[in-house]
Amino acid sequence: MTKTALITGAAGFIGSAISHVLLVEGWRVIGLDAMTDYYDVSLKEAREDKLTAHPNYRSIHGKVEDEGRLMALFEQERPDVVIHLAAQAGVRYSIDNPRSYLESNMIGTYELLEAARAYPPAHMLLASTSSAYGANTVMPYVETARADHQMSFYAATKKATEAMAHSYAHLYELPVTMFRFFTVYGPWGRPDMALFKFTKAILNGDPIDVYNHGDMKRDFTYIDDLVRAIRLLIDAAPARLDAVPEGDSLSPVAPFRVVNIGNSEPVQLLAFIEAIEAATGLSAQKNMMPMQAGDVPATWADARLLTSLTGYAPKTQVKEGVAKFVEWYRAYYNA
Repeated sequence: MTKTALITGAAGFIGSAISHVLLVEGWRVIGLDAMTDYYDVSLKEAREDKLTAHPNYRSIHGKVEDEGRLMALFEQERPDVVIHLAAQAGVRYSIDNPRSYLESNMIGTYELLEAARAYPPAHMLLASTSSAYGANTVMPYVETARADHQMSFYAATKKATEAMAHSYAHLYELPVTMFRFFTVYGPWGRPDMALFKFTKAILNGDPIDVYNHGDMKRDFTYIDDLVRAIRLLIDAAPARLDAVPEGDSLSPVAPFRVVNIGNSEPVQLLAFIEAIEAATGLSAQKNMMPMQAGDVPATWADARLLTSLTGYAPKTQVKEGVAKFVEWYRAYYNA
């Protein structure tokens, strides 16, 4: 019997990639996306066009926070699996427009949880962020560490959705896996991300802004690795256990788990820029800038829980992943 997945944010960078993988496997995919203009809508439309070529894909345009929209969709489609990726993204934009984060991230997640309460799927997988670790300085970040001091409103809303989802998992026995993503990049990526901005600027001969004077580290995660991890975690739904295994973030009172998805290999920002220079064959003009509000100097994932649950660990090196992105960018934009 064909399984049905509901994917929110399906025309987004990650949503379109996981939708494609499931469609190729023979799943039926219901893709919901608001197609907002936070970045170039034509890029979202191009991603969606690739999905609508599949007969098992149903595209729906709308906001997750619209009252009753998800309830009606759950009632109609009764999804087996839900992958909730729709959100207002970006640390810096949350300083300028915090209400959009409240509405999309928190109210949208509430609408999703209420729909799941009425029509329970076998597994719900919700996107969080490595930014949830906030002011933590003990690295690598492990899922069982406290994460109480978020540095941006974006991160605060994402951490709040973790708490909201845990309460519903406890009250209504909804199996929930929360992902904490670590700096995802690759072909078809978001134009507001550093790789996209840097590549565009370098190819155009424009300078790039390098924050904290380059003294930054990120645990860059290639899109194919991320999607592979999500696909494997679909089949690893959490369940209540009498005793939580050591190192597992499984809740003692709910079928709820938090899982890092990252490369477990932080890379210096300047080394990342060097990889772009190597892929483009051009040198970057660097504007050295102070740290931006809400940002953190480093991220580093402990991904042992992911490996223990799935047998998989992300492995794509930055030079390889950046080269694939630049190749895509040049082809897509005829650059």
